[in-house]
This record gives sequence, structure tokens and C-alpha cells, in this order.
Amino acid sequence: MRRKTRVLLGAAVVVALGASGIYIAAASAGEINPAAKLEAESFSAQSGARTENTGDTGGGKNVGWLADGDWMQYDNVTIGGGDLSARIAANNRAGGSVELHLGSPGGALLATFPVAYTGGWQKWTTVTAKPATVPAGPQTLVAVMKSAQRSDFVNVNWFELGGGAAPSHGPATATVAPPTTAAPPTGGTSSSAPAPAAGWVDVDQAKWQQELAAFNAIQPLPVPAGTTRVAEFHTDCQVSGEAKDDPIVLPGLPGASHMHTFFGPAVDATTKTADLSGRANNCNAAGDKSAYWVPQLTRNGQPVKIKSFRVYYGSRLPDPSATVPFPPGLVMVQGDAKRQVATPKGASGQFWCAGSAEVGRSADGNWPVCAAGGNLIFQLTFQDCWDGKHIDSPDHKSHMGGAQNGKCTGQYPVAVPNLSFMVNYESLGGDGLALSSGMASSMHGDFMNAWQPERLGPLVKICLDAKAKCGTTPSFTGG
Repeated sequence: MRRKTRVLLGAAVVVALGASGIYIAAASAGEINPAAKLEAESFSAQSGARTENTGDTGGGKNVGWLADGDWMQYDNVTIGGGDLSARIAANNRAGGSVELHLGSPGGALLATFPVAYTGGWQKWTTVTAKPATVPAGPQTLVAVMKSAQRSDFVNVNWFELGGGAAPSHGPATATVAPPTTAAPPTGGTSSSAPAPAAGWVDVDQAKWQQELAAFNAIQPLPVPAGTTRVAEFHTDCQVSGEAKDDPIVLPGLPGASHMHTFFGPAVDATTKTADLSGRANNCNAAGDKSAYWVPQLTRNGQPVKIKSFRVYYGSRLPDPSATVPFPPGLVMVQGDAKRQVATPKGASGQFWCAGSAEVGRSADGNWPVCAAGGNLIFQLTFQDCWDGKHIDSPDHKSHMGGAQNGKCTGQYPVAVPNLSFMVNYESLGGDGLALSSGMASSMHGDFMNAWQPERLGPLVKICLDAKAKCGTTPSFTGG
């Protein structure tokens, strides 16, 4: 594979709608002329795609890093008659195809473009396909990547949707500039300031400063002798549902994701952080209205039951006293659903055994085998330094970072609680296991902050800032 991470929203072509976390592409504002090229990067939504500067004739950008199952959606497209064309490049001999579907990634198949090795990621050729039917009027068109293997296999520069196939320019070799992503906005806070760069969602500073003032007014409690001096509290949550939805990565697109297991409130593809405060939540820490989710684990295609799910809130800083609560509406993702690498014993990103010893490995070496009395577990640890400006970013990670020399500083100056998902499964591990996102290395998690500030604030001030262990309430525990 050419990379291990993917930008899951088209940062260069999307615009943020306030703090909603929903993104639309500027190109979808009007009907697309079928006689003109449909630029591949003008998608309104996508999964697995990333843009880069192209070396093909005409310049501009192409979409790359496309693997089996990835897709790009285009809205308000009218399809003309005649052959359809796609401009592609491929440096993977496995090949595959690009399918055009109507309405959704699983919608009616319109046409299939074959993909074969072209000799390089910037060696371009034009391929054609005849549509099965030509529907009338504006359509939602989804380009779905199909390949027999998981690695990236094709770049796409543009499509032509009838009115005559574009002439082939022949393979072209060029030096490619580094992939580009949107940068956060800088400077200016007045109403005349430029809009945030694509995909970056600003925090509501007035609301955040109000919550911060209330937090600073909380009085710490004396820590009694015998208290375990670990900055920690937790919440335990039950499964609230499972669905192929992801309201952070793929908002408003039901069924477009791999299967997720959700904890806390009921969540679907249209859920926003503002929705969570009014929903029933099965987490046991009072005031925790947040949503959490991970990919579903299966054995031989059947879901593996969750034994328990606990989220530890803590601090990894030597001095956690500067830690403040999460800003309102913060969302973040940890891990990489597209990472497909082996996880033999000793590798990073391990599932492991809780309550008993590891006594072996699966036949492929990627999963532990646990002795009787234990269970399979995964611990997923999030970043805990925030940029102080944004509650979301194009990849849902870049507004968060790690400490430098034990402190949150530089680009990420604000210390917030460190989340650690502890996902326990009713399984002893071994053969037949897979995540809905693929191999064990693709384990990842999502978080939507909807804590009630008056509940979260005391937990942070009394427990984390004092480096004292608590449970689900701001009261101390020992041992």
C-alpha cells in the first residue's frame, strides 16, 4: 500500500456548515453539465478517497489512494447518451474496476470501467463503458471501487457522462506534488473574517468560555490519605445498537459505512452532538450523554457479543493539573479503519487477553488465544491535547495531538481528558475473527462529546487535576 492513513472527507472541496459536522461539496450546488468533464475531486461525499495534484494534461487534481470498497458520490448529475469515459492511472497489477451506481454505493449499476495496470500512478489513460440504461434528469451518481485485493489500485482524474467519449491523451508521466489537504483558518475573529477552511469546524467560543469560567470556579476537594494517586474516572456503557452508519465520518449517509457497535445513546447516520442530550443513554456516569462506537467484531461472519465496555477518562501528563473539560460539541476519531497490516505477537495495535494468560495465536498470527477464565480485550487510547480552536477537522483527528515533553503546547496547547476505550468481548480469541473494517490492525473508535458540563467539570477538577482516582462520581477510591 502507498500509505497507512486516509483523509475520510474531501478536505479540498467541502465546506463546513457551522458546527454541525455535516459537509457538502461546492460542486453539488447546481446541475452538472453532461457534456463537460465531471472532475473526480468534485464529490459531495466519499469514503477512502484523497486528492492530490495531478500530472495529467490540464493539471488540477485527481483522486487517489483508492482501494476495494472506496467510493465517491456526485449529486445533481445528468447523464447523456453514448459512451461514458473515465480517466484513470494504476500502478497496481492486481487491477479491478470502477463501477458507477445510481443513488447509493449499492444502487442500480449504471456502467463498469475496467482498470488495468498503466505503469504508474500518474501514467494516465482513458477507458470507456456503455451505460446499461440512461436515466432521465438529475441523478445521484456513486463511483465504487472494486478489486480482488485490499491495496490501493487506481487513481481517477475525471469522468465524462455522455456526449461523446473524451479522446485518449495516452499515458503521461509527470512529477506529482505532495497530496494536499485543507489547513485550519488563521487570524481574524470578526464577522468579516474568512470562513473556516474546508472541514474545520470552529468551537463556539462564547459557550466554551462560559463553560470554562464555570469549571474554574469549582473548588477542589482535599484528597484523603489512602487515595490512589492516579488521574482517573470512568463510565460503563451498554450496547445501544449496531448499524452500518457513522455520523462523524459519513454524516447523513445511512448504510454507507462498515458495521459499527454503538454504546450509550441510540445513534444513526444523521445524529449530531446536539441531538444526544435529549436521548436516553445507558452509561452509568451521571451526566454522560456522549456517544461511543467501534467496528463490529465477528467470528466466521457472526457477531461476537460484547462482555463489557468501559471508558477511562484520565491524564497521561506528569502534571495533570492543567486539564480542562472537553469543549462543547467535540468529536474525534482514533485509529485507522483502512490500516490492514499483520499484528503478530509483540506488534503494536494488539488485541490481548484479560483475566487469563495468552496461550497461543490464531493460524494467521494476528489474534491471541486466551486461557479459560479470561476474554479477548482491546484498549484504544485517544489523543489528549486540543488545538483550542476546532471541534472537528477534515480527518476528525487533526484538531487533536499529543504532548511534547510532557506538556500540551505548540499547535495543541489545551490539555483535555485522555479517553481510553476498554472493549471486552465474550471470546477467547483464536481463529475466524475479523473486524467489520478488516484486519485487527484496523481497530478504531469514535467519540461524540455530549457530557453535561455541570457533571463533567467536577470530575475533571476533583479527580484528574488532583491526580486522584475516582469511579463514576467525584469521590475518591483507594487500593
